[in-house]
Amino acid sequence: QVQLVESGGGLVQAGGSLRLSCAASGRTFSRNAMGWFRQAPGKEREFVTTISWSGAITYYTGSVKGRFTISRDNAKNTVYLQMNSLKPEDTAVYYCAAKSGYVGANAIYRNLADYDSWGQGTQVTVSS
Repeated sequence: QVQLVESGGGLVQAGGSLRLSCAASGRTFSRNAMGWFRQAPGKEREFVTTISWSGAITYYTGSVKGRFTISRDNAKNTVYLQMNSLKPEDTAVYYCAAKSGYVGANAIYRNLADYDSWGQGTQVTVSS
């Protein structure tokens, strides 16, 4: 497992941008598939995006496609989530997650149960 710490959340007006970071500790980060999930008040945690450990493959949920971009820097043990054109419905706690173990270079994962390490979350609030 890896330890994950998110940062970069905050309050932003609709149409604005934020960049979340997730710093990982552990020797296997470069071989972990990574994901971002979010949980709004009163709702279940939902998938947002994922990236393979190679960085070559990404996948987004439909509601953020074209607005959010996931990327990673394996040399810095960090994964990023660039969020543009934010909407009030993007308001949530955002969680970074890692899938350890044997992971193919271009494998991606969309289910919560696939991930074995989670950060503590960072709050993103978008005002209208």
